[in-house]
Amino acid sequence: MQKTYSTVVEGMTCGNCALTISKLLEKKGAQNIAANAASGEVSFTTIDDTDVNTLYDAIDGLGYKVVRDDADTDTKAPRNQDYTTVYLIICAVLTVPLLLHMFINWHVLHHPWVQLVLSTPVFGIGIWVFGRSAVRSLKHGLPNMDVLIILGASAAYIYSLIGLLFYTEQAMDYLFFETTASIITLVMFGNWLEHQTVKSTTVAIDALVKLQPQKARIVMADSMGKESVMEVDSKYVRAGDVVLVGNGDSIPVDGEIIFGEGQVDEHMITGESLPVHKLVGDEVVGGTLLIDGTLKLKATNVGSTSVLSNIIRMVREAQSHKPQLQKLADKISAIFVPAVLSIAIITLLINLFLLHHTFAEAMMRAIAVMVISCPCAMGLATPAAVAVGLGRAARNGILVKGGDTLEQMKRIKQIVFDKTGTLTTGKLQINSFTIADTSIDETTFKSVVASMESHSSHPIAKSVVSQWKGANLGFESISEVKGKGIEATDSNGIKWQLGSEKWLHENGRSDKGFDLYLYRNGQYAGAIKIADALRSDAKETIAELKAMGYKTILLSGDKESKCNLVAGELGIDEVYAGYSPEMKNKKLDELLAAAPTAMVGDGINDAPALAKATVGISLSESTQIAIQSANVILSGNNLSTLPKAIRLGIYTDQTIKTNLFWAFIYNIVAIPVAAAGYLKPTFGAGVMALSDVVLILNSLTLGIRRLTRR
Repeated sequence: MQKTYSTVVEGMTCGNCALTISKLLEKKGAQNIAANAASGEVSFTTIDDTDVNTLYDAIDGLGYKVVRDDADTDTKAPRNQDYTTVYLIICAVLTVPLLLHMFINWHVLHHPWVQLVLSTPVFGIGIWVFGRSAVRSLKHGLPNMDVLIILGASAAYIYSLIGLLFYTEQAMDYLFFETTASIITLVMFGNWLEHQTVKSTTVAIDALVKLQPQKARIVMADSMGKESVMEVDSKYVRAGDVVLVGNGDSIPVDGEIIFGEGQVDEHMITGESLPVHKLVGDEVVGGTLLIDGTLKLKATNVGSTSVLSNIIRMVREAQSHKPQLQKLADKISAIFVPAVLSIAIITLLINLFLLHHTFAEAMMRAIAVMVISCPCAMGLATPAAVAVGLGRAARNGILVKGGDTLEQMKRIKQIVFDKTGTLTTGKLQINSFTIADTSIDETTFKSVVASMESHSSHPIAKSVVSQWKGANLGFESISEVKGKGIEATDSNGIKWQLGSEKWLHENGRSDKGFDLYLYRNGQYAGAIKIADALRSDAKETIAELKAMGYKTILLSGDKESKCNLVAGELGIDEVYAGYSPEMKNKKLDELLAAAPTAMVGDGINDAPALAKATVGISLSESTQIAIQSANVILSGNNLSTLPKAIRLGIYTDQTIKTNLFWAFIYNIVAIPVAAAGYLKPTFGAGVMALSDVVLILNSLTLGIRRLTRR
């Protein structure tokens, strides 16, 4: 049996940190590892006999610090302190004068000791920021891009220092302090840009965390039954506690109303702008707002099991799981670094011994190779696109579980829909009715039917009563005939019967195929047809998907006649009706064998198919197991956002590939140029930082691409 752990790691501030920790845990036998540099959170799965503290000690051994308290990691903020901006400002202030000496003939700027004083703090910051990561990566056999940064900057600094101390007369020929400072400063600027991109992905999480009320009022009862109210931190509320919520308060926990009624603003969960009227027995979600009324609720889901905490967890998981393209980039980067080091050494040797350049020139070319080939653009290619894609999805009411889901979306060729609750609302409505007895007017017909149905708990009866509210007729007697319908006698002695066709109208010659029949003193009086209403956006959604080239399929456990009716009205290509969950699973296997398939469902019976599909898609008002099994959740219960989700997946994949293409081309072109001496280290660092900017700008275009049909 496996167990999942989640903790916050202080000091994990970049993608390289996350990669190093992930590789370490993988070597220790952990599985399903997700290290999120944006939130500082690490989650993984182990077998029962694994001592998690051993894994935590190993992470600490890398120079990070695992937060080992019992606080809820879904709701606490990471403790990583961000000094990136401060370091960048210090380095920039000290580097600018070093670069100015190339353009301004001011003797102070040309003084070797002044250059040493200006460059040393920058070099120290570089060692602190990049050196620790470089050492950690080398220690665990995973050299990262920071190794190149440190080698390039250190080579230039040490070379300049030797020239200053031992070649005093020719010192100016050996001084490259500005190279050291510019490498560190420009790379740090690129990291700052990356950090700002990653940081923007946590805005949604921060907003969600703030929605969680910090205090709750628990209702306590003594042995005499006298109640008192005690205010506590929300995290101390346990399942079963009774919580008091007053007018205007945020609801602190998920719960079931046991007293009172009120208007609840649930737009943060459903996207619905209108408040919802809640009564005893209804469920409420923590973080929503009680805008009118007073409630007592029995806490149900608390802590990490609450709806809001689950949403926070899913967003964090979406940011930390990498698609296959990112995993490929990580592998290439791990091979790329030792390869570049080898090229740099070969460059030094060829320029020194074959081309007979001076040692200074040969060293500068080798340093330029190490700087220009830094694979940070490669490492940024996928996270930047996925971060923008996930943010765009969230703004459009689409919750995506994992960046790999965005990659899978573009593979879809056909889309399977469940019927009830997915294409339809799941709420029964009166579709039509007919009155056969001319002595009964419409008002009387509706009153009789609604009055009789008010004595039944059947879902059809409830739907009829809710739509035909009116005068409730009194009956002298009324009884339910099990499996058939209802019989009643009014004050005038008239006997009424309301029920199925098989019971009352099997031998009738007209109006066949209705769901309810009304008989008056044994004579046919009228009939009612009940239907599960189609979603208002279902027809438009199916039409748009078909226009995009997708094959649409209806796979339902409902009757064939009803499925064909829905499919015909919506224009669905294929219909499979009367399928049990096991049959659905087998049919999905057949469909997956033919082409990558998305499944859209909402019920418990859809869960196996949702988990098996290439991409499982659920609506936000689906059952909990359907939501957990799905990869994509359409918030606000809007089916119309499905085409947007698919387009976003396609565009994200295109953006990732474009980013990787430019990152590789950049390195392929730049390395030989630097080795030939046409690209100095300082300019190499600048071009490298520029490549990060290009990839970020390309990724940001994903945020403005049109997702709707033209």
